[in-house]
Amino acid sequence: MLLFSAALVAGLILLILSSDKFIEHAALVAEKLNVSPIIIGVTLVALGTSAPEMVVSAIAALDNAPGIAIGNVIGSNIANIGLVFGATLLLAAIPISSSLAKKEVPLFLAITILAGVLMFDGSLSVIDGVLLITAFLITLFILLRNSSEMEEELVSDLPEDDGSSITKSLIIAALGLAVLIGSSKLLVWGAIGIASALGVSDLVIGLTIVAIGTSLPELAASITSVKKGHHDIAIGNVLGSNIFNLATVLPLPALLAPGMIESTIMSRDYWWMLGLSIVFAASIFLFAKQNSISVPRWMAFPLLGAYTSYLYLLAVSGS
Repeated sequence: MLLFSAALVAGLILLILSSDKFIEHAALVAEKLNVSPIIIGVTLVALGTSAPEMVVSAIAALDNAPGIAIGNVIGSNIANIGLVFGATLLLAAIPISSSLAKKEVPLFLAITILAGVLMFDGSLSVIDGVLLITAFLITLFILLRNSSEMEEELVSDLPEDDGSSITKSLIIAALGLAVLIGSSKLLVWGAIGIASALGVSDLVIGLTIVAIGTSLPELAASITSVKKGHHDIAIGNVLGSNIFNLATVLPLPALLAPGMIESTIMSRDYWWMLGLSIVFAASIFLFAKQNSISVPRWMAFPLLGAYTSYLYLLAVSGS
């Protein structure tokens, strides 16, 4: 048990550190190769938001641990709203941009509902994976169409050239990817071992320990952005991460290891994710109509309370 726990913790730490290095230097390599800044920006946002979840879910699917692969996605989305956004609201009210309720939030809800429809039959197939990826591409097209502001924001997120050669950046990116894959393998091995030792399903481990661990970058980024006065980034982190998780990470187990999913995913976990997503979206729609156009700090308590209740439910059920 101790060895598995150490493997899981070490895997999480290395996962977060290596994903940052891999993304940063992969972007620098692309810049040096004169790839379009907007293409790099879109890719950077997609990878930067969901790289840990992507690799962990892919490794878990290949290791015949679909519970961790799918639980990681759904658990991360639940944690992003209940834990990450809830904890961020404890620090400050979060302002809402007028365009958010008109474009990003409806797309977020649409993809959340689409994922539920595809999993409703109790399985994830290759076709489901292709449909989710198609939804991701359509979402990107809608978000970027006639949106010079978003294009500027994506480009501004690109790392500055540190003066290193393309060879050096390529080597660092390759090493980062290798550590990313290795740490994910270590994390999944530890998670499966802990699940076996505790006598709980790997789904519960994926929904809790793994999901919270892979959501830590979003939590750190949101809290840091609020402390620096960039409040709008907190909502963007949650929306972006949840969209990418469902549209780019969930397809991985569908494509790599298609098959049946655990029944509790659709009888319990998906509905918690959908419920919190609706509350999150409703709060944006509701407070966007008020003069303050901010999500108030008191919303932190129902969100954190809901997330705590969900964790308690998982602890009691153990499956």
